[in-house]
Amino acid sequence: MLGTVLLLLALAKPACPSPAGVASRRAEALKRLLEVFGMEDPPPPPAHFKQPPQYMVDLFNTVANADGVTKNPDILEGNTVRSFLDKTHGEKMRFLFVLSSVAKNEKILTAELHLFRLWPRATDGPKRHHFCQVSVYQVLEKSEPDAPGGKKLLAARLVSLQGSGWEVFAITQAVRDWTEDESSNQGLLVTVQGLGGSPLDPPPLQFATSRDHHESKKPMLVLFTDDGRRGASLPMAGFPDLQPQAPILPAKTSVPKLTGPRSTRSLDRLQPCQRHPLSVDFEEIGWSGWIISPRGYNAYHCKGSCPFPLGENMRPTNHATVQSIINALKLSEGVSSPCCVPDKLYSINLLYFDDDENVVLKQYDDMVAGSCGCH
Repeated sequence: MLGTVLLLLALAKPACPSPAGVASRRAEALKRLLEVFGMEDPPPPPAHFKQPPQYMVDLFNTVANADGVTKNPDILEGNTVRSFLDKTHGEKMRFLFVLSSVAKNEKILTAELHLFRLWPRATDGPKRHHFCQVSVYQVLEKSEPDAPGGKKLLAARLVSLQGSGWEVFAITQAVRDWTEDESSNQGLLVTVQGLGGSPLDPPPLQFATSRDHHESKKPMLVLFTDDGRRGASLPMAGFPDLQPQAPILPAKTSVPKLTGPRSTRSLDRLQPCQRHPLSVDFEEIGWSGWIISPRGYNAYHCKGSCPFPLGENMRPTNHATVQSIINALKLSEGVSSPCCVPDKLYSINLLYFDDDENVVLKQYDDMVAGSCGCH
Protein backbone atom coordinates (compact mmCIF):
# COMPACT_ATOMS: atom_id res chain seq x y z
CA MET A 1 0.00 0.00 0.00
CA LEU A 2 2.81 2.38 0.95
CA GLY A 3 4.65 1.35 -2.21
CA THR A 4 1.73 2.65 -4.29
CA VAL A 5 2.07 6.05 -2.63
CA LEU A 6 5.82 6.08 -3.31
CA LEU A 7 5.21 5.29 -6.98
CA LEU A 8 2.67 8.08 -7.23
CA LEU A 9 4.94 10.67 -5.66
CA ALA A 10 7.77 9.71 -7.98
CA LEU A 11 5.55 10.43 -10.96
CA ALA A 12 3.39 13.28 -9.69
CA LYS A 13 6.01 16.04 -10.13
CA PRO A 14 8.18 15.29 -13.16
CA ALA A 15 11.25 17.50 -13.56
CA CYS A 16 10.59 17.98 -17.28
CA PRO A 17 7.56 17.61 -19.60
CA SER A 18 6.28 14.04 -19.40
CA PRO A 19 6.41 11.85 -22.50
CA ALA A 20 3.39 9.74 -23.28
CA GLY A 21 4.88 6.74 -21.50
CA VAL A 22 5.40 8.59 -18.22
CA ALA A 23 1.92 10.14 -18.46
CA SER A 24 0.46 6.67 -18.86
CA ARG A 25 2.39 5.40 -15.83
CA ARG A 26 1.23 8.39 -13.79
CA ALA A 27 -2.39 7.66 -14.72
CA GLU A 28 -1.88 4.05 -13.67
CA ALA A 29 -0.34 5.17 -10.37
CA LEU A 30 -3.31 7.44 -9.67
CA LYS A 31 -5.66 4.58 -10.47
CA ARG A 32 -3.79 2.32 -8.05
CA LEU A 33 -3.92 5.00 -5.36
CA LEU A 34 -7.70 5.25 -5.78
CA GLU A 35 -7.88 1.50 -5.22
CA VAL A 36 -5.99 1.96 -1.94
CA PHE A 37 -8.74 4.40 -0.93
CA GLY A 38 -11.46 2.00 -2.07
CA MET A 39 -12.65 3.99 -5.09
CA GLU A 40 -12.89 3.43 -8.82
CA ASP A 41 -13.02 7.12 -9.76
CA PRO A 42 -12.48 10.28 -7.69
CA PRO A 43 -15.79 11.88 -6.65
CA PRO A 44 -16.50 15.19 -8.42
CA PRO A 45 -16.17 18.31 -6.25
CA PRO A 46 -19.54 19.70 -5.05
CA ALA A 47 -21.19 21.95 -7.65
CA HIS A 48 -21.52 24.71 -5.06
CA PHE A 49 -19.67 25.44 -1.84
CA LYS A 50 -20.99 23.17 0.87
CA GLN A 51 -20.33 23.31 4.58
CA PRO A 52 -19.88 19.79 5.99
CA PRO A 53 -22.11 18.94 8.96
CA GLN A 54 -20.47 20.08 12.18
CA TYR A 55 -21.09 16.65 13.68
CA MET A 56 -18.86 15.07 11.01
CA VAL A 57 -16.14 17.71 11.45
CA ASP A 58 -16.17 17.23 15.22
CA LEU A 59 -16.05 13.44 14.82
CA PHE A 60 -13.02 13.71 12.52
CA ASN A 61 -11.22 15.98 15.01
CA THR A 62 -11.98 13.54 17.83
CA VAL A 63 -10.75 10.48 15.93
CA ALA A 64 -7.73 11.97 14.13
CA ASN A 65 -5.05 14.61 14.45
CA ALA A 66 -4.62 17.47 11.97
CA ASP A 67 -2.82 15.16 9.51
CA GLY A 68 -5.59 12.58 9.65
CA VAL A 69 -3.56 10.04 11.65
CA THR A 70 -5.77 8.07 14.03
CA LYS A 71 -5.28 9.22 17.62
CA ASN A 72 -8.27 7.49 19.22
CA PRO A 73 -8.83 4.11 17.56
CA ASP A 74 -11.64 2.93 19.82
CA ILE A 75 -14.21 5.61 18.94
CA LEU A 76 -15.36 4.44 15.52
CA GLU A 77 -17.59 1.41 15.20
CA GLY A 78 -16.39 -0.01 11.91
CA ASN A 79 -14.24 2.00 9.51
CA THR A 80 -16.79 4.24 7.77
CA VAL A 81 -19.22 6.93 8.91
CA ARG A 82 -21.70 8.30 6.35
CA SER A 83 -23.98 11.31 6.76
CA PHE A 84 -27.14 11.99 4.72
CA LEU A 85 -29.33 15.09 4.72
CA ASP A 86 -33.13 14.92 4.52
CA LYS A 87 -34.58 15.04 0.99
CA THR A 88 -38.24 15.84 1.75
CA HIS A 89 -37.66 19.63 1.68
CA GLY A 90 -40.77 20.67 3.49
CA GLU A 91 -42.98 17.96 4.96
CA LYS A 92 -42.88 18.58 8.68
CA MET A 93 -42.16 15.49 10.76
CA ARG A 94 -41.63 13.39 7.61
CA PHE A 95 -38.04 12.58 6.57
CA LEU A 96 -36.47 10.79 3.63
CA PHE A 97 -32.81 9.84 3.16
CA VAL A 98 -31.43 8.50 -0.13
CA LEU A 99 -28.92 5.72 0.58
CA SER A 100 -27.83 4.81 -2.95
CA SER A 101 -24.18 5.58 -2.17
CA VAL A 102 -23.96 2.81 0.45
CA ALA A 103 -22.01 -0.06 -1.10
CA LYS A 104 -23.54 -3.52 -1.14
CA ASN A 105 -20.60 -4.98 0.77
CA GLU A 106 -20.91 -2.47 3.64
CA LYS A 107 -22.18 -3.90 6.88
CA ILE A 108 -24.61 -1.57 8.65
CA LEU A 109 -23.54 -1.48 12.29
CA THR A 110 -25.49 1.46 13.69
CA ALA A 111 -27.87 4.02 12.18
CA GLU A 112 -28.86 7.24 13.94
CA LEU A 113 -31.46 9.89 13.16
CA HIS A 114 -30.19 13.32 14.28
CA LEU A 115 -32.90 15.97 14.77
CA PHE A 116 -32.33 19.50 16.05
CA ARG A 117 -34.83 20.39 18.78
CA LEU A 118 -35.98 24.01 18.45
CA TRP A 119 -36.82 26.27 21.36
CA PRO A 120 -40.34 25.36 22.53
CA ARG A 121 -43.24 27.51 21.54
CA ALA A 122 -44.63 29.97 24.07
CA THR A 123 -47.94 28.69 25.40
CA ASP A 124 -50.77 30.49 27.17
CA GLY A 125 -51.31 29.71 30.83
CA PRO A 126 -49.11 27.67 33.15
CA LYS A 127 -47.03 24.83 31.71
CA ARG A 128 -48.45 21.50 32.79
CA HIS A 129 -45.53 19.31 31.68
CA HIS A 130 -41.77 19.54 31.29
CA PHE A 131 -41.55 16.59 28.90
CA CYS A 132 -43.32 15.15 25.89
CA GLN A 133 -43.08 11.79 24.14
CA VAL A 134 -41.30 11.68 20.76
CA SER A 135 -41.76 8.58 18.60
CA VAL A 136 -39.94 7.68 15.38
CA TYR A 137 -41.68 5.36 12.89
CA GLN A 138 -40.53 3.57 9.78
CA VAL A 139 -43.10 4.36 7.09
CA LEU A 140 -44.42 1.21 5.38
CA GLU A 141 -47.28 2.77 3.40
CA LYS A 142 -46.25 6.19 2.09
CA SER A 143 -49.77 7.35 1.20
CA GLU A 144 -51.41 6.14 4.43
CA PRO A 145 -48.87 5.86 7.24
CA ASP A 146 -51.58 6.21 9.91
CA ALA A 147 -53.58 3.26 8.56
CA PRO A 148 -53.21 -0.12 10.33
CA GLY A 149 -49.86 -1.57 9.27
CA GLY A 150 -48.82 1.73 7.70
CA LYS A 151 -45.88 2.32 10.01
CA LYS A 152 -43.55 0.53 12.44
CA LEU A 153 -42.26 1.99 15.70
CA LEU A 154 -38.46 2.31 15.78
CA ALA A 155 -37.75 4.47 18.83
CA ALA A 156 -39.65 6.42 21.48
CA ARG A 157 -38.62 8.41 24.53
CA LEU A 158 -39.40 11.45 26.67
CA VAL A 159 -37.83 14.70 25.50
CA SER A 160 -37.47 17.85 27.58
CA LEU A 161 -39.53 20.90 26.69
CA GLN A 162 -36.74 23.13 27.97
CA GLY A 163 -33.98 24.51 25.75
CA SER A 164 -32.82 23.35 22.32
CA GLY A 165 -30.23 21.00 20.86
CA TRP A 166 -29.68 17.74 19.04
CA GLU A 167 -31.72 14.62 19.73
CA VAL A 168 -30.43 11.26 18.44
CA PHE A 169 -32.62 8.20 17.79
CA ALA A 170 -31.39 4.70 16.89
CA ILE A 171 -33.04 3.40 13.69
CA THR A 172 -30.63 0.66 12.67
CA GLN A 173 -33.14 -2.00 11.62
CA ALA A 174 -34.99 0.35 9.26
CA VAL A 175 -31.77 1.29 7.46
CA ARG A 176 -30.80 -2.37 7.12
CA ASP A 177 -34.19 -3.00 5.48
CA TRP A 178 -33.65 -0.08 3.09
CA THR A 179 -30.17 -1.16 2.02
CA GLU A 180 -31.40 -4.70 1.34
CA ASP A 181 -34.42 -3.45 -0.65
CA GLU A 182 -34.12 0.14 -1.85
CA SER A 183 -37.80 0.27 -2.88
CA SER A 184 -38.85 -0.27 0.74
CA ASN A 185 -37.45 3.12 1.74
CA GLN A 186 -40.62 5.17 2.31
CA GLY A 187 -38.98 7.44 4.86
CA LEU A 188 -39.60 8.19 8.52
CA LEU A 189 -42.45 9.74 10.48
CA VAL A 190 -41.91 11.53 13.81
CA THR A 191 -44.75 12.25 16.25
CA VAL A 192 -44.92 14.39 19.39
CA GLN A 193 -47.45 13.45 22.09
CA GLY A 194 -48.23 14.13 25.71
CA LEU A 195 -46.91 11.95 28.51
CA GLY A 196 -49.83 9.56 28.29
CA GLY A 197 -49.80 9.42 24.50
CA SER A 198 -52.44 12.16 24.22
CA PRO A 199 -52.32 14.38 21.12
CA LEU A 200 -50.87 17.89 21.45
CA ASP A 201 -52.22 20.48 19.05
CA PRO A 202 -50.22 22.48 18.32
CA PRO A 203 -47.27 20.41 19.58
CA PRO A 204 -45.08 22.41 21.96
CA LEU A 205 -41.96 20.75 20.56
CA GLN A 206 -40.70 21.09 16.99
CA PHE A 207 -37.64 19.94 15.11
CA ALA A 208 -35.73 21.87 12.44
CA THR A 209 -36.63 20.99 8.84
CA SER A 210 -34.59 20.97 5.65
CA ARG A 211 -36.52 23.83 4.08
CA ASP A 212 -37.08 26.29 6.91
CA HIS A 213 -33.86 26.25 8.88
CA HIS A 214 -30.12 26.80 8.59
CA GLU A 215 -28.06 24.00 7.04
CA SER A 216 -26.26 23.43 10.35
CA LYS A 217 -29.60 22.31 11.89
CA LYS A 218 -30.94 20.15 9.07
CA PRO A 219 -32.19 16.63 9.86
CA MET A 220 -29.43 14.10 9.29
CA LEU A 221 -29.01 10.35 9.11
CA VAL A 222 -25.65 9.02 10.31
CA LEU A 223 -24.52 5.48 9.45
CA PHE A 224 -21.64 3.62 11.08
CA THR A 225 -20.58 0.86 8.70
CA ASP A 226 -17.70 -1.45 7.91
CA ASP A 227 -16.64 -2.25 4.35
CA GLY A 228 -14.44 -5.20 5.32
CA ARG A 229 -11.22 -3.53 4.19
CA ARG A 230 -8.97 -4.19 7.17
CA GLY A 231 -5.19 -4.15 7.30
CA ALA A 232 -2.79 -5.99 9.53
CA SER A 233 -2.21 -3.18 12.03
CA LEU A 234 -2.65 -3.99 15.68
CA PRO A 235 -4.91 -1.66 17.68
CA MET A 236 -3.04 1.29 19.13
CA ALA A 237 -3.27 2.44 22.72
CA GLY A 238 -3.60 6.19 22.82
CA PHE A 239 -2.00 8.68 20.47
CA PRO A 240 0.63 7.15 18.15
CA ASP A 241 4.20 8.25 18.76
CA LEU A 242 5.11 9.73 15.40
CA GLN A 243 8.33 11.39 16.51
CA PRO A 244 11.50 10.28 14.71
CA GLN A 245 12.93 7.20 16.37
CA ALA A 246 16.47 8.20 15.38
CA PRO A 247 18.15 11.34 14.02
CA ILE A 248 16.99 11.92 10.46
CA LEU A 249 18.92 13.75 7.77
CA PRO A 250 17.07 16.81 6.44
CA ALA A 251 15.47 16.20 3.07
CA LYS A 252 17.92 18.50 1.29
CA THR A 253 21.14 17.79 3.23
CA SER A 254 24.19 18.68 1.19
CA VAL A 255 26.24 15.55 0.56
CA PRO A 256 29.82 15.94 -0.70
CA LYS A 257 30.41 14.57 -4.17
CA LEU A 258 32.31 11.32 -4.11
CA THR A 259 34.32 9.82 -6.88
CA GLY A 260 34.88 6.18 -7.62
CA PRO A 261 32.63 3.39 -6.33
CA ARG A 262 31.51 5.31 -3.20
CA SER A 263 28.62 7.25 -4.73
CA THR A 264 25.95 9.14 -2.83
CA ARG A 265 23.69 6.13 -3.21
CA SER A 266 26.25 3.86 -1.58
CA LEU A 267 26.60 6.40 1.23
CA ASP A 268 22.83 6.20 1.76
CA ARG A 269 23.13 2.45 2.07
CA LEU A 270 25.66 2.92 4.87
CA GLN A 271 23.15 4.92 6.90
CA PRO A 272 21.41 2.78 9.54
CA CYS A 273 17.81 1.75 9.01
CA GLN A 274 15.55 4.59 10.06
CA ARG A 275 12.38 6.47 9.18
CA HIS A 276 12.32 9.43 6.76
CA PRO A 277 9.54 11.89 5.85
CA LEU A 278 7.27 11.17 2.89
CA SER A 279 4.73 13.92 2.21
CA VAL A 280 1.46 13.11 0.45
CA ASP A 281 -0.21 16.32 -0.75
CA PHE A 282 -3.79 15.83 -1.96
CA GLU A 283 -3.78 19.18 -3.74
CA GLU A 284 -0.76 18.19 -5.85
CA ILE A 285 -2.43 14.89 -6.67
CA GLY A 286 -5.57 16.78 -7.75
CA TRP A 287 -7.92 15.59 -5.00
CA SER A 288 -8.37 18.77 -2.98
CA GLY A 289 -11.80 19.47 -4.53
CA TRP A 290 -13.53 16.57 -2.77
CA ILE A 291 -11.34 15.88 0.27
CA ILE A 292 -12.32 18.10 3.21
CA SER A 293 -9.64 16.97 5.71
CA PRO A 294 -6.74 16.54 5.87
CA ARG A 295 -5.05 18.49 3.07
CA GLY A 296 -2.26 15.92 3.12
CA TYR A 297 -0.30 13.73 5.50
CA ASN A 298 3.16 12.37 6.21
CA ALA A 299 3.27 8.69 5.24
CA TYR A 300 6.98 8.30 6.17
CA HIS A 301 9.19 5.67 4.56
CA CYS A 302 12.02 3.41 5.71
CA LYS A 303 15.53 3.60 4.31
CA GLY A 304 18.98 2.45 5.36
CA SER A 305 21.14 -0.58 5.91
CA CYS A 306 20.80 -3.52 8.27
CA PRO A 307 24.49 -4.34 8.90
CA PHE A 308 25.83 -7.22 10.93
CA PRO A 309 25.57 -7.45 13.88
CA LEU A 310 22.02 -6.19 14.25
CA GLY A 311 21.58 -4.18 17.43
CA GLU A 312 18.38 -3.76 19.39
CA ASN A 313 18.03 -0.24 17.94
CA MET A 314 17.45 -1.93 14.56
CA ARG A 315 14.33 -3.60 16.03
CA PRO A 316 15.24 -6.88 14.29
CA THR A 317 13.08 -9.97 14.23
CA ASN A 318 14.67 -13.28 15.20
CA HIS A 319 14.49 -14.30 11.56
CA ALA A 320 16.32 -11.12 10.49
CA THR A 321 19.04 -11.77 13.08
CA VAL A 322 19.59 -15.31 11.77
CA GLN A 323 19.54 -14.07 8.15
CA SER A 324 22.10 -11.40 9.03
CA ILE A 325 24.43 -14.01 10.52
CA ILE A 326 24.07 -16.36 7.53
CA ASN A 327 24.78 -13.44 5.18
CA ALA A 328 27.80 -12.18 7.13
CA LEU A 329 29.43 -15.59 7.43
CA LYS A 330 28.58 -16.55 3.82
CA LEU A 331 27.11 -19.79 5.08
CA SER A 332 24.69 -20.03 2.17
CA GLU A 333 24.77 -18.57 -1.31
CA GLY A 334 22.19 -16.03 -2.44
CA VAL A 335 21.17 -14.91 1.05
CA SER A 336 20.97 -11.13 1.23
CA SER A 337 21.12 -8.96 4.32
CA PRO A 338 17.79 -8.11 6.03
CA CYS A 339 15.72 -5.22 4.64
CA CYS A 340 14.76 -1.93 6.27
CA VAL A 341 10.95 -1.90 6.33
CA PRO A 342 8.07 -0.48 8.42
CA ASP A 343 7.46 -2.61 11.50
CA LYS A 344 4.59 -0.54 12.84
CA LEU A 345 1.84 1.01 10.71
CA TYR A 346 -0.88 3.48 11.65
CA SER A 347 -4.21 4.30 10.03
CA ILE A 348 -5.34 7.63 8.64
CA ASN A 349 -8.82 9.14 8.29
CA LEU A 350 -10.31 11.07 5.38
CA LEU A 351 -13.31 13.38 5.57
CA TYR A 352 -14.68 13.84 2.06
CA PHE A 353 -17.68 14.39 -0.23
CA ASP A 354 -18.88 11.28 -2.06
CA ASP A 355 -20.50 11.12 -5.51
CA ASP A 356 -23.83 12.30 -4.07
CA GLU A 357 -22.21 15.16 -2.09
CA ASN A 358 -22.80 13.36 1.19
CA VAL A 359 -20.01 13.75 3.74
CA VAL A 360 -18.13 10.56 4.61
CA LEU A 361 -15.50 9.81 7.24
CA LYS A 362 -13.44 6.75 6.36
CA GLN A 363 -10.52 5.14 8.14
CA TYR A 364 -7.75 3.45 6.14
CA ASP A 365 -5.38 0.98 7.78
CA ASP A 366 -1.62 0.68 7.29
CA MET A 367 -1.07 4.13 5.75
CA VAL A 368 1.67 5.65 7.95
CA ALA A 369 4.99 4.04 8.85
CA GLY A 370 5.17 4.46 12.62
CA SER A 371 8.65 2.96 12.98
CA CYS A 372 11.20 1.03 10.96
CA GLY A 373 13.12 -2.15 11.61
CA CYS A 374 15.26 -4.80 9.98
CA HIS A 375 13.24 -7.74 8.75
